[in-house]
Amino acid sequence: MRTITVEPCNPAWPGEFQKIREWLWPRIRDVALDMVHVGSTSVPGLAAKPIIDFIIVMESYDVFPGLVGRLRELGYEHEGDIGIPTRECFRGGPREMFMTHYLYVCPKDSPELKQQVAFRDYLRQHAEAREAYAALKRALAEKHRHDIGAYTDGKHGFVMGIVERAGQEGGAV
Repeated sequence: MRTITVEPCNPAWPGEFQKIREWLWPRIRDVALDMVHVGSTSVPGLAAKPIIDFIIVMESYDVFPGLVGRLRELGYEHEGDIGIPTRECFRGGPREMFMTHYLYVCPKDSPELKQQVAFRDYLRQHAEAREAYAALKRALAEKHRHDIGAYTDGKHGFVMGIVERAGQEGGAV
């Protein structure tokens, strides 16, 4: 049974993303546009589960089969969109080389990509929202220590409120 742990911000997390990027990007850059660090580990000062989330941005679903094949060669398995349209989930990869990470693939016009980036950028710029989100995550991790679904569901309203605020302030949503 997995235990949900929210840790204080670790300044090493961005460097961990860079290690993954330095290894992965040369192997996919001909079929992808970018790799974007998202999620709580991408926000300086934010408490987080120690898991790097990132999105590989592709031009469109036209290139997706090739990207799936390339990622499979690198040890990643496609798990589908797991309920979030325009965001494809992959698990696996060279786990012994990097800290735990979740890899997603989105087309450049994906609403999910835009929301993830808007949320990240808003939290980077607004300390009060960042602190409120950290407090919520700690409380949810305590309450739902072994229930990732309840933990994630408990964050949803807060996240969508921030995405809405980011859009009102001219963010890319």
